[in-house]
Amino acid sequence: MIGTVREYHAALGEIVFRHEGTIERFLGDGLMILFNDPVPCPDPAWCAARMAMEMQQRMSALSERWRKLGHELGFGIGIAFGFATLGVIGFEGRFDYTAMGTVANLAARLCNEARSGQTLISQRIAGLLDDRIVADPVGPFSLKGISRPVTAHSLRAIAGG
Repeated sequence: MIGTVREYHAALGEIVFRHEGTIERFLGDGLMILFNDPVPCPDPAWCAARMAMEMQQRMSALSERWRKLGHELGFGIGIAFGFATLGVIGFEGRFDYTAMGTVANLAARLCNEARSGQTLISQRIAGLLDDRIVADPVGPFSLKGISRPVTAHSLRAIAGG
Protein backbone atom coordinates (compact mmCIF):
# COMPACT_ATOMS: atom_id res chain seq x y z
CA MET A 1 0.00 0.00 0.00
CA ILE A 2 2.87 2.41 0.73
CA GLY A 3 4.09 1.96 -2.85
CA THR A 4 0.63 2.92 -4.13
CA VAL A 5 0.53 6.03 -1.92
CA ARG A 6 4.04 6.96 -3.07
CA GLU A 7 2.93 6.65 -6.72
CA TYR A 8 -0.18 8.69 -5.88
CA HIS A 9 1.88 11.50 -4.32
CA ALA A 10 4.38 11.49 -7.21
CA ALA A 11 1.58 11.84 -9.79
CA LEU A 12 -0.15 14.61 -7.86
CA GLY A 13 3.07 16.43 -6.98
CA GLU A 14 3.99 16.78 -10.63
CA ILE A 15 0.57 18.31 -11.35
CA VAL A 16 0.76 20.67 -8.34
CA PHE A 17 4.10 22.10 -9.44
CA ARG A 18 2.97 22.50 -13.04
CA HIS A 19 0.04 24.65 -11.82
CA GLU A 20 2.16 26.84 -9.49
CA GLY A 21 0.97 25.29 -6.22
CA THR A 22 2.94 24.57 -3.07
CA ILE A 23 2.46 21.30 -1.20
CA GLU A 24 2.00 22.41 2.39
CA ARG A 25 1.75 18.86 3.78
CA PHE A 26 0.99 15.24 3.06
CA LEU A 27 -1.96 13.85 5.01
CA GLY A 28 -1.70 10.11 4.41
CA ASP A 29 -3.51 9.77 1.11
CA GLY A 30 -4.29 13.51 1.01
CA LEU A 31 -2.47 16.76 0.35
CA MET A 32 -2.86 20.33 1.54
CA ILE A 33 -1.91 22.66 -1.29
CA LEU A 34 -1.41 26.43 -1.14
CA PHE A 35 -1.49 28.92 -3.99
CA ASN A 36 0.06 32.39 -3.97
CA ASP A 37 2.32 31.63 -1.01
CA PRO A 38 5.23 31.43 -0.65
CA VAL A 39 5.54 31.83 -4.44
CA PRO A 40 3.28 34.57 -5.90
CA CYS A 41 0.69 33.33 -8.39
CA PRO A 42 -1.18 35.87 -10.59
CA ASP A 43 -4.53 33.99 -10.58
CA PRO A 44 -4.57 31.44 -7.75
CA ALA A 45 -8.25 30.46 -8.10
CA TRP A 46 -7.79 29.70 -11.81
CA CYS A 47 -4.58 27.74 -11.18
CA ALA A 48 -6.29 25.69 -8.46
CA ALA A 49 -9.34 24.88 -10.63
CA ARG A 50 -7.21 23.80 -13.60
CA MET A 51 -5.00 21.74 -11.31
CA ALA A 52 -8.03 20.01 -9.77
CA MET A 53 -9.42 19.04 -13.17
CA GLU A 54 -6.08 17.58 -14.25
CA MET A 55 -5.75 15.72 -10.94
CA GLN A 56 -9.21 14.19 -11.34
CA GLN A 57 -8.32 12.92 -14.82
CA ARG A 58 -5.01 11.47 -13.65
CA MET A 59 -6.51 9.81 -10.57
CA SER A 60 -9.31 8.28 -12.62
CA ALA A 61 -6.73 6.49 -14.78
CA LEU A 62 -4.56 5.42 -11.82
CA SER A 63 -7.55 4.28 -9.73
CA GLU A 64 -8.63 1.86 -12.43
CA ARG A 65 -5.24 0.15 -12.35
CA TRP A 66 -5.06 0.20 -8.53
CA ARG A 67 -8.54 -1.32 -8.25
CA LYS A 68 -7.25 -4.35 -10.18
CA LEU A 69 -4.58 -4.70 -7.48
CA GLY A 70 -7.19 -4.54 -4.70
CA HIS A 71 -6.61 -0.91 -3.64
CA GLU A 72 -9.59 1.45 -3.41
CA LEU A 73 -8.54 5.10 -3.14
CA GLY A 74 -11.31 7.65 -3.31
CA PHE A 75 -10.32 11.07 -4.57
CA GLY A 76 -12.33 14.15 -3.65
CA ILE A 77 -11.06 17.73 -3.75
CA GLY A 78 -12.10 20.85 -1.82
CA ILE A 79 -11.01 24.34 -2.88
CA ALA A 80 -11.57 27.63 -1.04
CA PHE A 81 -10.23 31.14 -1.59
CA GLY A 82 -9.43 33.79 0.99
CA PHE A 83 -6.97 35.06 3.53
CA ALA A 84 -5.12 32.75 5.90
CA THR A 85 -2.60 33.10 8.67
CA LEU A 86 0.64 31.64 7.33
CA GLY A 87 3.76 30.75 9.21
CA VAL A 88 6.00 28.25 10.89
CA ILE A 89 4.65 26.14 13.74
CA GLY A 90 6.21 23.40 15.82
CA PHE A 91 9.09 23.11 18.24
CA GLU A 92 12.87 22.81 18.17
CA GLY A 93 13.71 19.86 15.95
CA ARG A 94 10.34 19.70 14.14
CA PHE A 95 8.87 22.68 12.28
CA ASP A 96 6.23 22.93 9.56
CA TYR A 97 5.04 25.80 7.41
CA THR A 98 1.24 25.98 7.57
CA ALA A 99 -1.92 27.89 6.70
CA MET A 100 -4.54 28.44 9.40
CA GLY A 101 -7.90 30.14 9.50
CA THR A 102 -11.40 29.90 8.10
CA VAL A 103 -10.31 29.44 4.48
CA ALA A 104 -8.07 26.47 5.32
CA ASN A 105 -10.84 25.00 7.44
CA LEU A 106 -13.40 25.50 4.65
CA ALA A 107 -11.17 23.82 2.04
CA ALA A 108 -10.60 20.83 4.35
CA ARG A 109 -14.32 20.50 5.12
CA LEU A 110 -15.27 20.72 1.43
CA CYS A 111 -12.71 18.01 0.70
CA ASN A 112 -14.35 15.81 3.34
CA GLU A 113 -17.77 16.36 1.72
CA ALA A 114 -16.56 15.69 -1.84
CA ARG A 115 -17.41 12.28 -3.27
CA SER A 116 -14.72 10.37 -5.10
CA GLY A 117 -14.17 12.02 -8.48
CA GLN A 118 -15.79 15.28 -7.31
CA THR A 119 -14.24 18.71 -6.80
CA LEU A 120 -16.18 21.03 -4.49
CA ILE A 121 -15.35 24.72 -4.74
CA SER A 122 -16.44 27.53 -2.46
CA GLN A 123 -19.02 30.11 -3.51
CA ARG A 124 -16.21 32.67 -3.75
CA ILE A 125 -14.19 30.53 -6.20
CA ALA A 126 -17.33 29.96 -8.30
CA GLY A 127 -17.89 33.73 -8.46
CA LEU A 128 -14.30 34.51 -9.37
CA LEU A 129 -14.23 31.93 -12.17
CA ASP A 130 -17.84 32.22 -13.30
CA ASP A 131 -17.25 32.47 -17.07
CA ARG A 132 -14.23 30.11 -17.09
CA ILE A 133 -15.74 27.01 -15.47
CA VAL A 134 -18.79 24.77 -15.57
CA ALA A 135 -20.05 24.12 -12.04
CA ASP A 136 -23.32 23.16 -10.34
CA PRO A 137 -24.45 24.49 -6.94
CA VAL A 138 -24.62 21.83 -4.21
CA GLY A 139 -25.47 21.93 -0.53
CA PRO A 140 -26.03 23.66 1.70
CA PHE A 141 -23.58 21.82 3.92
CA SER A 142 -23.37 22.13 7.70
CA LEU A 143 -19.61 22.05 8.21
CA LYS A 144 -17.74 21.63 11.47
CA GLY A 145 -16.11 24.90 12.53
CA ILE A 146 -18.21 27.00 10.09
CA SER A 147 -21.04 28.91 11.80
CA ARG A 148 -23.62 28.87 8.99
CA PRO A 149 -24.57 26.44 6.21
CA VAL A 150 -22.30 26.62 3.16
CA THR A 151 -23.35 26.41 -0.47
CA ALA A 152 -20.57 25.02 -2.64
CA HIS A 153 -20.32 24.20 -6.34
CA SER A 154 -19.34 20.93 -7.94
CA LEU A 155 -16.71 21.75 -10.57
CA ARG A 156 -17.49 19.74 -13.70
CA ALA A 157 -15.25 21.26 -16.39
CA ILE A 158 -13.17 24.14 -17.59
CA ALA A 159 -15.37 26.16 -19.96
CA GLY A 160 -14.46 25.44 -23.55
CA GLY A 161 -12.08 22.69 -22.42
